[in-house]
Amino acid sequence: MPQVCRTNSDIPELSVVVIGRNEGKRLARCLESVGTMHWAGSFEVIYADSDSTDGSPQLAQSMGARVIAARPARPTAAFGRNAGWRQARAPFVLFLDGDTVLHRDFVTHALGALAADPSIAVVWGHRREIATQSSVFNRVLDLDWIYPAGFTEFCGGDALIRRSVLGEVGGYDELLIAGEEPEMCRRIRGRGYRIYHLDRPMTGHDLAMTRCLQYWRRAVRAGYAYAEVSARFRNTGDPFWEEDVRRNRARGALAAIGATAALLGPLATGSFLPTVLIVLAGVGLVLRSAAKSRWRSRDWGTLLLYGIHSHLQQIPILAGQCKFLADRRKGRVRQLIEYKEAVR
Repeated sequence: MPQVCRTNSDIPELSVVVIGRNEGKRLARCLESVGTMHWAGSFEVIYADSDSTDGSPQLAQSMGARVIAARPARPTAAFGRNAGWRQARAPFVLFLDGDTVLHRDFVTHALGALAADPSIAVVWGHRREIATQSSVFNRVLDLDWIYPAGFTEFCGGDALIRRSVLGEVGGYDELLIAGEEPEMCRRIRGRGYRIYHLDRPMTGHDLAMTRCLQYWRRAVRAGYAYAEVSARFRNTGDPFWEEDVRRNRARGALAAIGATAALLGPLATGSFLPTVLIVLAGVGLVLRSAAKSRWRSRDWGTLLLYGIHSHLQQIPILAGQCKFLADRRKGRVRQLIEYKEAVR
């Protein structure tokens, strides 16, 4: 297998931290993309594994990565990322998820942006799905990755970050099962630094979603993250995600009530008129959402599906919020909510 590290000096110029759990072939593809990136500088690759059972640590080691076996009682992406960057030696750390493929030119452009402006602490680019034709879920959720370029409030999981800034803020919050990137970016911005979304391709992502249960779990995890992060800053002078949480509660409740009324309306009234009216209202909302998302895609078929997703996901997101509230009331610690299946 190809080696993924290139170190021409005692101190590498770049540390690439890849996190993963049972990614199998996806991990091999990720590491190969790192080894073939268009950048002439020295770099090291660190793979932080979250208790995989598919041989991922051995695979990464055979490809030249330095392997860190992270086996916490509660595995999270934040724990793996922290374990990685704390072992990193370079002044810049590129974080990648094990199910991504790095674009060959991203590092060159991202390091250039950091060099040009010392106030920029984080640079991220465009992440897109690499198998949009394999399932309707991949096709639709691909649009969720699209953000306008420029300065932003937060980044995603794939990002290039100054190691000194990671040290200043203490890295990611390992107690969060999701939403750790926006939470850390809030602390980074609080120290006067900025996050920049580069208008360049960064990574291809393999969502590998083929079943409705996977879609549900992913949205539940998002809802849990929204509620957990917003609760931390609710009584501060700078609340975070509070409006998103309130909006989801309203939209999720409306979607759940509407779906229930559409199904039970004929039984309660003896007429299909309530169902027809609810369906027409739903179609109007979907068309409105699709039209507002035209900047994301020119494909109206995908936009219509995205409009459905925009409203349908509110129900499992609301369920995730309810899970967080129940856990907090009972003092219960939630384990990682996984939606992916291991690939060997």
